[in-house]
Amino acid sequence: MIDGLKDLLSGFRNRNGMSIFYATILARILSFFTSWIALQLIDSKDLGVVIYAFTIISFIIPISGLGLHQSLIRYGSLSASDTTKNQIFKYVLNKGLISSVVLVLLIILISLLFKSYFLNGINYLIILSFAIPTFFLLEIVKVQYRLKHQNKTFALVEVSYNILLIILVTILSYTYKEMGYAIALVIAPLLTSVLFIKKLNIDFKIKVKPDIINFGFWKYGFFASLSNVATKFLTAIDIILIGYLLKNSEMVTVYKYISLIPLSLLFISQVFITTDFVNLTENIYNKNYIKKYIKNYMFLFVFISICIGFSSWLFAEDLLLFFGTEFVNYKASFLVLILGAIGILILRGLYGNLLSIIGKANINYYIAISAIVLNVILNYYLIPNYGIYGAALTSTLLMWVTGIISCFAFYKLYKKFLVHQKLE
Repeated sequence: MIDGLKDLLSGFRNRNGMSIFYATILARILSFFTSWIALQLIDSKDLGVVIYAFTIISFIIPISGLGLHQSLIRYGSLSASDTTKNQIFKYVLNKGLISSVVLVLLIILISLLFKSYFLNGINYLIILSFAIPTFFLLEIVKVQYRLKHQNKTFALVEVSYNILLIILVTILSYTYKEMGYAIALVIAPLLTSVLFIKKLNIDFKIKVKPDIINFGFWKYGFFASLSNVATKFLTAIDIILIGYLLKNSEMVTVYKYISLIPLSLLFISQVFITTDFVNLTENIYNKNYIKKYIKNYMFLFVFISICIGFSSWLFAEDLLLFFGTEFVNYKASFLVLILGAIGILILRGLYGNLLSIIGKANINYYIAISAIVLNVILNYYLIPNYGIYGAALTSTLLMWVTGIISCFAFYKLYKKFLVHQKLE
């Protein structure tokens, strides 16, 4: 078991996983300072309008390009040659940008038709809609570096984007206030993409449609992106329901802050999966390799989770005091959310991605949608009776249930996946 753990960590280091780890932490720090700078330079009321508009757009960004960036990473990983990977990239770039522009036009049209619902945020909603193609471009550039096993450059792209963002937000917010902030959010991913796309060394003059492109290629990307949107909504629905059912903005604030640490912990598994996704996809037909990886991953994250659980229980009050003395009263809810985060670290983070790797992104979508429905049903009873503790219980239950379902679904479908491959 120890040797297996050493192999897992060694592979993680060899694939420059530590570069992604450090880049993720640095990106979060820079993101925090970007938000802080914007708050210092822009009136909070005006800033709130932009944030509200960008929150709407942020739910649409995952389906930019109709999710073709998701197709790129899976089908690109399954392609043996760099030539094919580059052909897929060019196809995704072309079709994805067209699809993204169509989404922008739809948002503009809807904004103009229902402008009374967006109040004075309509101008920002229209401007920020152009972030859909720019973020799509940035995403496929990052994916292509992962496909080339250049995780160190991928990490550099991530950090460069956040550095550019903080510079642009500072300059444009100081000069043009909230309008400058909105523009910075749009052009930062574009400038980052322009800086790094040349280094991919792709010949854009050669236009050949790869044989791997079919209906399944589009279907996979679309469902993978819908799954991301549903999962993102699942993390936000608790706050929405607390505000709606309790009619208490203070409880909304409390829940948002006590969930910050548990949700932030999820980046640990995300770093591992981001580092290993391409490698796992390339080896998905090797049953022994996948079995060994799962075993080593589970051993590592059970150990990490025990440490997290014990430390959280021991220092819960100290951690909550950081937000304010009043937050200590919600220690039980905090610990319940920590338990939920552990469920994602051990199960959902791994098996959800393995389902995507075998082409079953639609299963992740169905699981997420089912979880949203269950969340609403359970919270309609638990929140009025138990307050935010009820919301924490619901989230934790669903984090574990969705992880367990993902686990069983993967093992069942993986057998069929391997049998189908042998028949081919």
